[in-house]
Amino acid sequence: MKQSLVASDLDRTLIYSNRALALDVPDRLAPRLLSVEVHDGKALSFMTETAAELLADLARLAHVVPVTTRTRSQYERVNLPGPSAGWIPPYAVCANGGHLLVDGVPDRDWQAETRARLDAGCAPLPEVVEHLAIVADPEWTHKRRVADDLFAYLVVERAELPTGWLAELIGWCAERGWTVSLQGRKVYAVPAPLSKGAALAEVVRRTGAANVYSAGDSLLDADLLLTADHGWRPGHGELADTGWTAPTVTALTEIGVAAGEEIVRQILERVRTAATVTV
Repeated sequence: MKQSLVASDLDRTLIYSNRALALDVPDRLAPRLLSVEVHDGKALSFMTETAAELLADLARLAHVVPVTTRTRSQYERVNLPGPSAGWIPPYAVCANGGHLLVDGVPDRDWQAETRARLDAGCAPLPEVVEHLAIVADPEWTHKRRVADDLFAYLVVERAELPTGWLAELIGWCAERGWTVSLQGRKVYAVPAPLSKGAALAEVVRRTGAANVYSAGDSLLDADLLLTADHGWRPGHGELADTGWTAPTVTALTEIGVAAGEEIVRQILERVRTAATVTV
């Protein structure tokens, strides 16, 4: 029986787009990359081959749980390395905790519980969507999207965001029980009750894992990191930019795809140590 559980954010934590790779070495010295996401025939996300091998080893020893703000359909494009061909993580969390997948299938009890928390704890989604439509200038907003009828996000030209705009949006949303996160070119508005940490706690309850580890880079990952016994954050991202950390969180200096590899390496070492102690 697996005693450890590893819950990791995906984008800019475990997997990286071309924009986020941050390869600061000569091309001939760049690590070999493995594509882990293809959409419309194009490779979108990558890990180093070493990170992929480490992750496969990790999945043999621990429950590996992808935890992402992606919608279910966006998550299903990702093909993570595992202990065998065609491996599907037994548990996965999508839509920032809105969906709990069990063997790839949404858990209806969790969906019902999530919906009840949202209905009781925050302003309705249409109110937030309407506000975003008013305050997001088309000059620097490329897309406005609603994700699985749970939250909303914008794709923006980050460098052109007006001074103070993000702070004003954060304040407006906070008054209505919503949180705001800026990740790369995306501005997320997410109901506070929609929580990666709450979903992780449910998976821990179901698996009975004794040792829980997590990783993430954004404000929406903070509760995920704090729910675990120990967490890791890379040297880039929203949490690093604000200097966020906690006593149980390791703040790495590595950035980009190298940080993803280091996260998997350190967690695997911790899982192996825990397994030795248990034995």
